[in-house]
Amino acid sequence: MDFALNEQQRMLVDTVRAFIAKELAPLEDEVERTGVLRPELARIIHEKAKALGLYAMNIPEQFGGGGLSAVDHMLVEEQFGHTTDILIRRAFGNVYEMLLECRGEQAERWLKPAVRGDRVASIAITEPGAGSDAAGIKTRAVREGSGWRLTGSKHFISDGLVSDFFLVTAVTDAALGARGISMFLVDKGLPGFVVGRDQPMMGLRGTSHVELVFDNVPLDPLALLGNEGQGLKLALSTLGRVRLAQVGARAIGKATHVLGMTVAYAKDRKQFGQPLGEFQMVQQMIADSVIEVNCARLLLHRAAFELDQGRDGRDLIAMVKVNAAETLGRVVDRAVQIFGGMGFCKELPIERYFRDARIYRIFDGASEIHRHTIARNALKQGAALFDIGA
Repeated sequence: MDFALNEQQRMLVDTVRAFIAKELAPLEDEVERTGVLRPELARIIHEKAKALGLYAMNIPEQFGGGGLSAVDHMLVEEQFGHTTDILIRRAFGNVYEMLLECRGEQAERWLKPAVRGDRVASIAITEPGAGSDAAGIKTRAVREGSGWRLTGSKHFISDGLVSDFFLVTAVTDAALGARGISMFLVDKGLPGFVVGRDQPMMGLRGTSHVELVFDNVPLDPLALLGNEGQGLKLALSTLGRVRLAQVGARAIGKATHVLGMTVAYAKDRKQFGQPLGEFQMVQQMIADSVIEVNCARLLLHRAAFELDQGRDGRDLIAMVKVNAAETLGRVVDRAVQIFGGMGFCKELPIERYFRDARIYRIFDGASEIHRHTIARNALKQGAALFDIGA
């Protein structure tokens, strides 16, 4: 196996890294301080990224995207982890592969405008009574003529304040359980559709997390994405790559960023007449972080490679999700310890990274859910399932 980046991959990574350092990093403190990204700044970074071909890189070229392979996509997403969530969304887009299910007029109305950056979408699956249990939703869509009527609510919907439309799961046949859930494309502004409060969060400053209320919202026939009853299957089949990218790769990128700051601090900061990095206990914390970050990265690349070969990578994705999220948590916790009081102080961004890291173990399926999936499949198929070449 050759783990070296080829020239094209190196250029891609260098371009994204330079863009983040020059255009996005200088905006992070303002976003953290005010809790918002000013619309004029959002437009500027969007246009600059788009001019460089850095928008919607995960979408195939035939639809106007960057057409990156899974491996190349993860290389880019790891760089995304070096900056703030809201800046990633506005600069590079948040175009979900689920939209590739759009057909005919649907593509013109929802997919292509999203890839161009003319429209912004959010996924609306989570409900007050159904978080990791995506099949436990209560939102209903009932047929009316050739269309539908949508009733229910969602919450924790990321980017909901700026989104133009939403990918919404709803029960269309309660008797079928998970096979009775469908996916709908729901435009903001429809009668009966209310975007509720922006729910304050511990971290991820600048990214809205709103409540959605659907009160008998009329949907035309085109609103059904894919086939009736295939909504949960569609979500699970396409959200795997989202989970790999936005949790796995970004967590590894963020851990790498924090580790770099920690190593630099340990070299410069002196205590008892010598640099912190000369103390064995500090060296152990740094060594553990280096080992864990590199192991997580190798697992990420293995999972992406499997996807590029057309193989089912769900088990590996679950492993990446757990491992990367928890690696980030440990790396940031060690950083706070090494930075000491300054790590707990808002004067440095370490405390921000600590707060932002906590959600990675929860969203896109809690670590416990993914551990259950991994163990269940191992018990069914044997641990050899995860052997190289097995």
